[in-house]
Amino acid sequence: MLPGMGTIRLREDQPLDLSLSLSCGQAFRWEQREGWWEGVVGESLWRVRQEGRRVIYSGTTAPAVRHYLALDENLPVILASIDRDPVVYRSIEACRGLRILRQDPWEILISFICATNTNIPRIRKMIASLARTFGKRIPGSDEAVYTFPVPEALLVSCGDHLAACRLGYRDRSVAGTAGMVEEDPGILNRIAGFPSNDARAALLSFPGVGPKAADCILLFGFHRLESFPVDVWIRRIMHDHYMPPPPGAKGSSEKEDRRIREFGQEHFGAYAGYAQEYLFCARELLNGVKVRSPGPSSSGTPPARR
Repeated sequence: MLPGMGTIRLREDQPLDLSLSLSCGQAFRWEQREGWWEGVVGESLWRVRQEGRRVIYSGTTAPAVRHYLALDENLPVILASIDRDPVVYRSIEACRGLRILRQDPWEILISFICATNTNIPRIRKMIASLARTFGKRIPGSDEAVYTFPVPEALLVSCGDHLAACRLGYRDRSVAGTAGMVEEDPGILNRIAGFPSNDARAALLSFPGVGPKAADCILLFGFHRLESFPVDVWIRRIMHDHYMPPPPGAKGSSEKEDRRIREFGQEHFGAYAGYAQEYLFCARELLNGVKVRSPGPSSSGTPPARR
């Protein structure tokens, strides 16, 4: 029995898939060990697992778990809102219960600066290295576990120590962003209150934050559920099933990614970020699925399910 263990009973009408939610690329500090998911949230080591309609946890409180896992959001209503074509319908069926977490904007800002041009295992290693080098050790755990570093730690300790984290070219962006937040501690709180377009523009002013990273930070760090990040997987899905690339187009471009992002937000509406995450989660299952051309069904009754 773990100390401080508690249980949350999920409502019958509110699905949760804990494993998908923690492993689908929106958070990078969770590991599965001996039937538990272990992760650092704030200054605490959490252990959580799901047994049917129960979420068992230790190291935190029930309100904190409910908030982090967004259990207060009406997921069936959200999914019904985005269920507008056979492609996203199949994604919903495959990944039902996936929820977009509520995470710390500062940690997500740095995490998605590190996430540029790399893969999820590499991102996890970089984040773990930053925490181990610049964070504070959390007492009471069997292994050394560290908090995510505060801006001041990355700013003061940059240089050789930051280079040792093997971030590559990203270390200058991490240090520069830490400097901006340290100089203006309220900047992220102010961004949280901006309209989405203004918040996105403000995020683009941080070193190392491009359009895709800004949309990810909005979605995963500020819980702006209308955001629709475009990465290589989403670009491929959208080109295969929704909107062919322009004639003669090769590879990606900021203009094309903007076209895809704007289409995704218009087609899926206020919860476009959920559509993006479900499409990403089901990316390996979508080969061969066809979508009817967007039309009147996009703003009203979902098309017939297949």
